[in-house]
Amino acid sequence: MSPRRSSTPAMKSSPDCCAPSAAHDGVATPASSAAVDAPVTDGPSVVQPGKPRLIARLNRIEGQVRGITRMVEDDRYCVDILTQVAAIKSALDGVAMQLLENHTHGCVARALRDGDGDAAIAELMDVMKKLNGRGLG
Repeated sequence: MSPRRSSTPAMKSSPDCCAPSAAHDGVATPASSAAVDAPVTDGPSVVQPGKPRLIARLNRIEGQVRGITRMVEDDRYCVDILTQVAAIKSALDGVAMQLLENHTHGCVARALRDGDGDAAIAELMDVMKKLNGRGLG
């Protein structure tokens, strides 16, 4: 049985998330100037399915964060600011779930086919714990 693929049209024609990216030669690099301060890991560089949509979502989130900064600077009502914080958290959760789906259908499925399933499942469980705020302990 083959792994379930997303029904999103752009996902069907895109490569798996763990397809090596020739442009980066195995070295992860920030996607934009906004990501320059973000830590860059030593993990493999991959082609992300639906990359334009993910970047658009992240850019929207970045704009929301700038909006919260302005709200704080303008001494806006706390509840209004907290409502925007909740919206950003929800938006980031949506991005995380899309990345998790891409990773599961690409990297994990490939590892299972290649006989490296145990390591891929352990890594997947670790990242799910991080996403749930439980750490890796």
